[in-house]
Amino acid sequence: MATTAAPYGLRAVNHIGGTPYAGSTRLLPIASGYGTNIFNGSVVSIVAAGTVELVTTIGTAASPFPAGTVGIFVGCSYTDPNTKQKLFAQYWPSGTVASDAVAYVIDDPDVVFKAQADGTIAQTGLGANAPLANVQSTSTGSTVNGNSNVALDATVVQTAAAFRIVDFVNDPDNQVGDAYTEVLVKFNGTQHSYNNSTGI
Repeated sequence: MATTAAPYGLRAVNHIGGTPYAGSTRLLPIASGYGTNIFNGSVVSIVAAGTVELVTTIGTAASPFPAGTVGIFVGCSYTDPNTKQKLFAQYWPSGTVASDAVAYVIDDPDVVFKAQADGTIAQTGLGANAPLANVQSTSTGSTVNGNSNVALDATVVQTAAAFRIVDFVNDPDNQVGDAYTEVLVKFNGTQHSYNNSTGI
């Protein structure tokens, strides 16, 4: 049972139609010196400069994701400024100076992700919407394993929010209504850049 709060951001599972997720990502540039950690499983957006940055809103009607929200960060590569060696990393370390830095982003708006809620979600939460439980920041993750520790808000809503709950995680360690329920979600319509008509 999911009785321990151990959020991990968002992890790809499959596509909304049930087909497997094949691991495809898009490589998008990160600005040299960008001063915020980006952890694996974090929501990111393309900004006006044409680079990827961490999304710092929670995805509610009052605090929507920016128009450039493009998907989930799952790692990066860059030339280490000290060793001059090419690195493939689980997370982006804040302030890294590298002109060749790129983020690996799951940008398909139809990918289904699993995530842990910060509380109980009952069966009645199926089909409802959920935002992030807290604002992503340079500290919402581990610099040891590189993973995000952001959860979904268990106070699900019917009004506009970033993610639609499409199912519950089918796992012996997770049951509907557990203390920290794990759910399957996808980006809601216009919360993803590819599904809205607003440019950056």
